Amino acid sequence: MFDYETIKRILFNLSPENAHNVAEFLFKNCATYTPFILAKIAEEYFVYDKKLEQQLFDKTFSNPLGIGAGFDKNATMVKMLTALGFGYIEYGTVTPLPQNGNPKPRLFRFVEEESLQNAMGFNNDGMSKVAKRVEKIYPYATPLGANIGKNKTTSSEDALSDYEKLIKRFEKISDYLVINISSPNTPGLRDLQNEKFIAELFIMAKEITSKPVLLKIAPDLDIKEALHVSACALENGASGIVATNTTIDYSLLKNAKDFGGISGKVLKEKSFTLFEALAQEFYGKTTLISVGGIDSAEEAYRRIKAGASLIQIYSAFIFKGPALNKEINNGILKLMEQDGFEHISEAIGSDRR
Repeated sequence: MFDYETIKRILFNLSPENAHNVAEFLFKNCATYTPFILAKIAEEYFVYDKKLEQQLFDKTFSNPLGIGAGFDKNATMVKMLTALGFGYIEYGTVTPLPQNGNPKPRLFRFVEEESLQNAMGFNNDGMSKVAKRVEKIYPYATPLGANIGKNKTTSSEDALSDYEKLIKRFEKISDYLVINISSPNTPGLRDLQNEKFIAELFIMAKEITSKPVLLKIAPDLDIKEALHVSACALENGASGIVATNTTIDYSLLKNAKDFGGISGKVLKEKSFTLFEALAQEFYGKTTLISVGGIDSAEEAYRRIKAGASLIQIYSAFIFKGPALNKEINNGILKLMEQDGFEHISEAIGSDRR
């Protein structure tokens, strides 16, 4: 339906952040003013097949492919992203108060490596405005996840209060929540990836809501540390682990900046290595979501067989366009057929059995 290569040439003549803003403007306004087009787009890109359908978090996920947090920070693009083939949408990261994020330029495109580097710093409209926007569409046919984080000006000592406010505000208008303490772009945030804070956070969350609350972790954690942090979260009420966020391993990318987090193709193996270790320990005990460098049906299927119930993309969507969504879901079906699996549940964690 779209000649994405032509669209990409136009967008890639703009700075990465301006290109994203143009896409957001088009996605939002198309859904608002020409909603009849959404059905046509969904016919082209959304893959409907019962073999991909799962019941998770008391919701139906039509397919396992979601858009990673950071793409739709303010929940303005939910309807278009659904039409483009995503089986669920994770919006955010949302903070209690609006914030502008870090100084520009803060988003960098590496075309040859099909990777991005960002130092956005949780720029978003804030809890109140985003929540009011989501309330207009919730409950929504496609599962919605709220990715939440503390404000930059909130001290580590007061961080728990920020997450408490966010959980209370979003628990009735999301199907699951993700605790983001793994972004490298908010000073001190990754320091919260410690057992004491995580235990306090999930104990508090469990008292507030019965909705699933998951922990998103960084790919730069030592594997032993990642296992301890994840175990602590699960022991204290977490409903799953999302692995991974962006990396600050700048050796992965030629000409990388010395700040911000790297995502995309160069993150693939680092993200998978950590996910594999988590899956070896926690598959069958909780819900695992894999994100980081997924750019093909084969890579998505590798994560699924390793133990991921759900997968997410972000950078690859920018570099390859919406045809990738269709390609991944159809590719998973084909790979399942080759392995003799009748349903995705048989494929999930098959490498663990």
